[in-house]
Amino acid sequence: MLLVDLSTVAPRERADAFHHALTDSLVPNEVVHEEPETGIHARMELWQVGGLGLFSTRNSGFEVRRNDRHVRHHRSRPVISVSLQPEGVHRAEIAGRQQVLGPDDICVFHELSPRVYGWSGDGASRAMMFDVDRLDVPVDAVVKASLRLRASPVHDLVLNHLRGVWRDPGRLEGDPGAGALAAATTELVRALLVSAAHAEESPAVRSAMDETLLTRVLAYARRHLADRDLTPERIAREHAVSVRKLYALLNDADISLEQWLITERLAKAREMLTAPRYDRLTVAAVAARCGFTSPSHFSRRFQAAYGTSPSEWRRRPDAARPDGG
Repeated sequence: MLLVDLSTVAPRERADAFHHALTDSLVPNEVVHEEPETGIHARMELWQVGGLGLFSTRNSGFEVRRNDRHVRHHRSRPVISVSLQPEGVHRAEIAGRQQVLGPDDICVFHELSPRVYGWSGDGASRAMMFDVDRLDVPVDAVVKASLRLRASPVHDLVLNHLRGVWRDPGRLEGDPGAGALAAATTELVRALLVSAAHAEESPAVRSAMDETLLTRVLAYARRHLADRDLTPERIAREHAVSVRKLYALLNDADISLEQWLITERLAKAREMLTAPRYDRLTVAAVAARCGFTSPSHFSRRFQAAYGTSPSEWRRRPDAARPDGG
């Protein structure tokens, strides 16, 4: 069911229509738009699959903030949202910890906990809404799990299941097996939350986490390339290791963290400079989105790496080819 298409709404009324469709009158939130005057656009849809609400939105940049005051005025039957991020780079803050989320991540919010969520530029989210009583996981366990879902050995299993449900939700709505599917999905999500909340208590999980530490560190760094404060200390803290252990891990893999980050950021910037969706961004804005604090430093690094300036690269007709040649 289509909830709202802001292309059919007068510009001056779009912010109110967006807020109403996103949160409804039962769930107070503060919504801040990236371009409140002229740039708000959104298309939101809703399906019901066996009593499980599926909410999809594709919209311009925004941030939704839910504080303690909002939490105190929750609906009579609060929900836990479990979302995928098929488009854009999403940012969340839960329990004072910031996260950057992409297409391979699962994002979990409990309605009874404060949080901040949103994205810059165009993005999309696909969220499933679970009644808290039906999911039956305490608030503190949900919050704890939401900060380390990848620590669970069932993360990828649940991720693939959620992607499968989202392939054709309209068809699933009227399927005779919709109720059983909703129940199975609820059980899988419960397993993920319980597993992630208590992951460090399992010897098998600890062993698996040690074996995959390098992969997880590099994946984490790639997801946070835009963050200017992506320091060794932060990376070590996020993975519960010392900075000394982090450097030892990278040295064993013959990786210089500083050089690796620059190489990854330059590669991301090169892609952005030739992507149509970023045409309106200046070179300096692209540099900032890739974690460079100085446009001139970015230009020097780009020239050294690719033999051309960022502006020249953007103008080259063959720049979008994979080999760049």
